[in-house]
Amino acid sequence: MNKQFWLSNVLLENGFVYEDNEITSTKKTVEHLLIKDGKVAAIKKGELPSDDIPILDAKQSLVLPSFTEKHIHLDKGHYGGPWKASTPFRGVFDRIKEEEGFLTDFLAHTTERAESLLQLITGNGVTAARVHCNVDPVIGLGNMERVTTALENDKDKLNYELVAFPQHGLLRSNAASLMKDAMRNGVKVVGGLDPATIDNNIEASLEKMMDIAVEFDADVDIHLHDGGSLGLYTIKRLIQMAEQAKWQGRVNISHAYCLGNSSIEEVSELAESMAEQQISIATTVPIDVPCPPIPLLYEKGVKLHIVNDNINDHWSPFGSGDLLQRASRMAEKFGWIDEHSLTRALGFITDGTYPLDNKGNRQWPRVGDEASFVFTDASCSAEAIARIPLRKAVMYRGNVVAGKL
Repeated sequence: MNKQFWLSNVLLENGFVYEDNEITSTKKTVEHLLIKDGKVAAIKKGELPSDDIPILDAKQSLVLPSFTEKHIHLDKGHYGGPWKASTPFRGVFDRIKEEEGFLTDFLAHTTERAESLLQLITGNGVTAARVHCNVDPVIGLGNMERVTTALENDKDKLNYELVAFPQHGLLRSNAASLMKDAMRNGVKVVGGLDPATIDNNIEASLEKMMDIAVEFDADVDIHLHDGGSLGLYTIKRLIQMAEQAKWQGRVNISHAYCLGNSSIEEVSELAESMAEQQISIATTVPIDVPCPPIPLLYEKGVKLHIVNDNINDHWSPFGSGDLLQRASRMAEKFGWIDEHSLTRALGFITDGTYPLDNKGNRQWPRVGDEASFVFTDASCSAEAIARIPLRKAVMYRGNVVAGKL
């Protein structure tokens, strides 16, 4: 793509329509974006200027912010290879034992299958990803090295950050030294896993995870499956440790099933503390286990991410790789059926970027924003969430990386 061009005839959201003080629809305008060096350099209505700058016609496609995948595993998967369903689930420890038996053999396929998954998610609109990679005594940093190769091969399609993830337990598998090796090799996020049921020591597990994060000035992303009071206590201690370390805005909790099977009073109080420490939640919006109460967390100011997690691996055979579909499922599950609520769901897959704020004022795109877009046939973001249209094209930093215009 040229370093400078007009992206013409894009459909942009431009405000809400009110009837009896209720939002009933979304205003749109057709505009032109000047893209220069991968960013929006100007926004213009009306006729294009008569200059020699090349033109790429969007044909009145709705332009949305590209999607951010905040939790995905690109290793250990079957996608991109022969079909294989998962074995019946009997428990996390059985899954870990199962992993230990095939991880070494899977290394030969890791890069190729990771690239297949990257093609899937980028085609659906993802241009930024947080990627969790096993760090364990069976393969050391083998998965991380191969997934990094795949990511680097696709660095013209998306940006990424790696999470060193102790899938077999930070303490249980004595993974601390390997985790530190991963950080020395450029990883920026420290992972953790169920300090109670996997590591059998909430305090020591959380402390070790936070110690590594502080030592390497890294963010934290812990996978917490423990439910009820056990999970709630773990979150409370993590909040306290994050506050003590001054790690505000640098901690994410993935899954957090305990928020979905605890009382509203307990979750509400905890949500206020999470919001205060800027601790975010990432969820797949599961249908087989309790889901965190997204509307309550959103109301309390907790930052939320809807994610894919794993796609067709030994944990689950499911997954389309489509974040828009996940956000739609969330809206349907929690009854977000009105125009305004549907528009809010979009922010859960764009890292908080919304075309319109709560009052309908445009806040995206603006001059200086990265030119990373998703092009659809929808009329507005509410329709995109509800109807899950096909992506016509995906642009990353001014280059069309999937589909075509």
